[in-house]
Amino acid sequence: MYDPTRLAALVAVAEAGSITRAAARLGYTAPALSQQLAKLEREAGAALLVRHHRGTRLTAAGELLLVRARRVLDELAQARHELSRLAGLSGGRLRVGTFMTAGTHLLPPVLSAFRRAHPDVELSVTEYVPPQAAEAVAVGEVDLALTHVYVPGEAMPPPDGVRLEPLLTEELVLVTAPGHALSAGSGRLPLAELAGQPLVSMAPANPNRRAVEAALAAAGASVAVRCESPSYAVACALVSAGLGVAVVPEMVAEGAVTPLGVRRLDPPELRRRIAVAHRPDAGSPAADTLRALLRGAFARHSPAP
Repeated sequence: MYDPTRLAALVAVAEAGSITRAAARLGYTAPALSQQLAKLEREAGAALLVRHHRGTRLTAAGELLLVRARRVLDELAQARHELSRLAGLSGGRLRVGTFMTAGTHLLPPVLSAFRRAHPDVELSVTEYVPPQAAEAVAVGEVDLALTHVYVPGEAMPPPDGVRLEPLLTEELVLVTAPGHALSAGSGRLPLAELAGQPLVSMAPANPNRRAVEAALAAAGASVAVRCESPSYAVACALVSAGLGVAVVPEMVAEGAVTPLGVRRLDPPELRRRIAVAHRPDAGSPAADTLRALLRGAFARHSPAP
């Protein structure tokens, strides 16, 4: 039984013409590659290489084994490819849903890593406004989707057959124009100090807006909504221009393209929970692999306490 690693070493030496060049190609040191070739010669029971001042050439036995080695390595490569297809990670498609913030800041590097590892899987991405993403998973429009809920807020159970796997909980923070008085401190800002501030907020039915306004009211901070926008990017731009302040998810504040002052709030009860929605009864190796990559990416993004 010949070791495929040693057969690959023989092929590399035959193609490179020297042990030194072959070792560099394979990522070995020359002595380590020489040891592999010596073991192969013992397995073959014959000298396979002749060293000379210009490099290395194969003996007749080496030439004979080279033909078989290439055939064996080609068969092994084909087997790996077919097993990948059987596992669902070579060929096929994976449909992913996302919401804007995650789709802008967190999903692209995860999809890039997935594509590098499994280039034959066809990827597609669709943007949804939660909770539409979970519904899309339920009806089979996408295989998995990133979604979120605001806390405190109305709990909405996922559709039948859909599971929500938590990925990240982030605080909502205050954003202001640069140099604003409320962004000057380093500690947490009591919600009551937002009293009288003009607020840049989301649409009236947005769960985040309802949660923020309820928390401010409970803290005795009456605010006037001066601007409304369905987009966090627009809201941050308006804040940066000095039209008011806003309370947004931390990830939004970190990824804003306009300059902002940022301040954590007290109490830190306003949060956004991000999860991946999927159907356990309709999973696939591709979907499972992407969920694992998402867990790793979101864990690295988790803010420090």
